[in-house]
Amino acid sequence: MTATIIFDPLIPVPLLIVVTIIALMGLILAILRALNGWPLRGLAAAVVLGALANPSYQQEDRAPLSDIVLLVEDESASQRLGARPDQTAGAASTLAAQIAARPNTEVRRVTVPDGAGDAGTQVMAAISDALAEEPRARIAGILAISDGRVHDADLPIDLPAPLHLLMTGETEDWDRRLTVRNAPAFAIIGEAVTLTLRIDDLGAAPAGETLAPLDISIDGEPPQTFRVPIGQDLELPITLPHGGRNVIRFSLPEAAGELTDRNNAALIQMNGVRDRLRVLLVSGEPHPGGRTWRNLLKSDSSVDLVHFTILRPPEKQDGVPVNELSLIAFPTRELFMEKIEDFDLIIFDRYKRRGILPALYLDNVAQYVRNGGAVLVAAGPDFATADSIYRSPLGSVLPAMPTARVLEQPYRPTITELGQRHPVTTDMPGNGDWGRWLRQVDVAQPQGNVVMEGIDGRPLLVLNRVEEGRVALLASDHAWLWSRGFEGGGPQLELLRRLAHWMMKEPELEEEALTATAEGQTMRVTRRTLAMTTPPVTITAPDGKTFDLPLTEGATGVFEGVFDGPEMGLYRLDNGDQTAVIGLGPAAPREFVETIASDEMLEPQISALRGGVVRLEDGLPRLRNVRAGRPAAGRGWLGITPRGAYETRDIRQTALLPGWLVLVLSAGLITAAWLREGRR
Repeated sequence: MTATIIFDPLIPVPLLIVVTIIALMGLILAILRALNGWPLRGLAAAVVLGALANPSYQQEDRAPLSDIVLLVEDESASQRLGARPDQTAGAASTLAAQIAARPNTEVRRVTVPDGAGDAGTQVMAAISDALAEEPRARIAGILAISDGRVHDADLPIDLPAPLHLLMTGETEDWDRRLTVRNAPAFAIIGEAVTLTLRIDDLGAAPAGETLAPLDISIDGEPPQTFRVPIGQDLELPITLPHGGRNVIRFSLPEAAGELTDRNNAALIQMNGVRDRLRVLLVSGEPHPGGRTWRNLLKSDSSVDLVHFTILRPPEKQDGVPVNELSLIAFPTRELFMEKIEDFDLIIFDRYKRRGILPALYLDNVAQYVRNGGAVLVAAGPDFATADSIYRSPLGSVLPAMPTARVLEQPYRPTITELGQRHPVTTDMPGNGDWGRWLRQVDVAQPQGNVVMEGIDGRPLLVLNRVEEGRVALLASDHAWLWSRGFEGGGPQLELLRRLAHWMMKEPELEEEALTATAEGQTMRVTRRTLAMTTPPVTITAPDGKTFDLPLTEGATGVFEGVFDGPEMGLYRLDNGDQTAVIGLGPAAPREFVETIASDEMLEPQISALRGGVVRLEDGLPRLRNVRAGRPAAGRGWLGITPRGAYETRDIRQTALLPGWLVLVLSAGLITAAWLREGRR
């Protein structure tokens, strides 16, 4: 039970002040005029002003409320290192018991898990959420059990009570960390791009070690190991081996005694792009389809085209002096011996043996294919003759043999069953409703994949791999009819574009490919294959655990599946002879960027209300009461601020100047003043 005097003015406070000033001025005037009744008039004015102030005697029936102490337990990933789990569990249970044993005190336990995605430790957000659910007037203290590596320490929170950090970890802890900076998203294939790496030893690292072994692996291939300095920036040139996504993993073996190896790896995903595609187009003679190849290749600004058309074969002798011919000599030796490796694709368009390219040069082209090059042959009638390039050393890599027959009749090119699954010919525009071609070279003994067929099911487009290279044979020179719109035309440019890009090993046109895309912790696995079925994909997680992911066919020849990764890091995918790697989140999550316990991040919030920091390896502190505003921590103890909160159950008010009393007192005093002044 408490009692207080309260005022509830009957008129606004500014008006009450004005009335008071007027009464004082009247009283002063009465004194100056030496009126005998001025004390009585002053008392009368005081009674009236007191009545206007409306004083009351208030009695409250209060019930005291208990104080609340927040006990925040950090259970993020960094808290699972070393002795920290045992330290956290032991301190939390002991402190909870101590707080519960204190009179008039309750404990609220708050657990802080890993933040969503890679948000890290969100201790301040958890405290903010807990304060929103409790009356601020009852919060007597906040105890946080953590390693201090908090990633939302700058969150603006007005704490109602001191914050104390009970820090886990040990003074002997140390860790080795690998970081990669300035890694671009794109790089040109074959050109070196420079990355900056740094290896740091954090905490109480052992002295004397200045070099560390660094493993570098691209796309999950066996790594290469180098010895690199510790504590220095390292400029490392990297050359991407292929187009599309390249996954580069840098890793350090786990050192004896370090806290964790989760920050010993860095994962970089870079897209390889070609600077320029270099294409050599050799036309055996002018014909209507020759411009088609030029239009295709010149329409792409990333293609450097070298085009030679043989206008004057050696057998053509008409007596015109050579110095009067406006023709350029064919630089055969330079192109086919010295610079052949500079080309990404060589196209022979209706070319036949005429003595211009000796057998040695064509043999060099065949070797170029075996070493990883690409050759496309667009066959005309000459391919079926005795002068066919198939009768040269180049024939050893061509995917089909001519039968010496040329079929001159209309037919409609069709996609084979295998071609429906091949990326070069799948989902072609027009869905097969195309115009007819009028000529086809008959070939036999096809090797590789027949993706298009013509007259009576004869092979029309044959694709094959020869050792490291690729070769294609189009057994007709009438593809240009589609571009001219003959009988409605067809997707001639799209077919030739896909064909050229498949031969230049563009990743999106690989017929056998295993790829994955990531969004958060979820990956979508895509398997493109020419087979009708595919086995489950074996997924190897960063911790070595394996999972089997079954795939279902969506589009023709494309199987897909979705997998939710249990943790962030590098995953390896295996399906038959196809492998791939993908990173879910960073290889070293935010929780493991800084692993040595420290109070640096929380220090501003702790010092704001004079809280304290205690290392749990030194023992648990005592809890004692301190007044608000006083130091809340000392040697071996932490302070709790009792709040004295209460709940008001009943309120009673009694007026100190009831109306009848004000009337009697004011009238009596005014009358007495008048009588006294009248006698004088």
